[in-house]
Amino acid sequence: QVQVVESGGGLVQPGGSLRLSCAHSGSIFSINSIRWYRQAPGKEREFVAGISIGGNTNYTDSVKGRFTISRGNAKNTVYLQMNTLKPEDTAVYYCNANDWRPSGGVDYWGKGTLVTVSS
Repeated sequence: QVQVVESGGGLVQPGGSLRLSCAHSGSIFSINSIRWYRQAPGKEREFVAGISIGGNTNYTDSVKGRFTISRGNAKNTVYLQMNTLKPEDTAVYYCNANDWRPSGGVDYWGKGTLVTVSS
């Protein structure tokens, strides 16, 4: 069973920065990709950023230029650096790990970490 654990959420003022961490373990094969999603109150969960095993990254338009997804020195750790935070970034942020399988990847989710952007 793949374990996924997020950390780093908290309260930050508009314009501030925060770094989220995603640690994963227990992969039988390898992790294809790590993706960050977020869900604001009353809204659907949305994709935020992702990074593949080859290092390719992509972002939703609303965070481009402000957020950066990257691998940590530990191979089982991925970061989401969030700069110039806005109140609309307030949400529970979830880490998704896609574990490789010969028949296709399998998704594993963390329990989320809350980010609140407020004065």
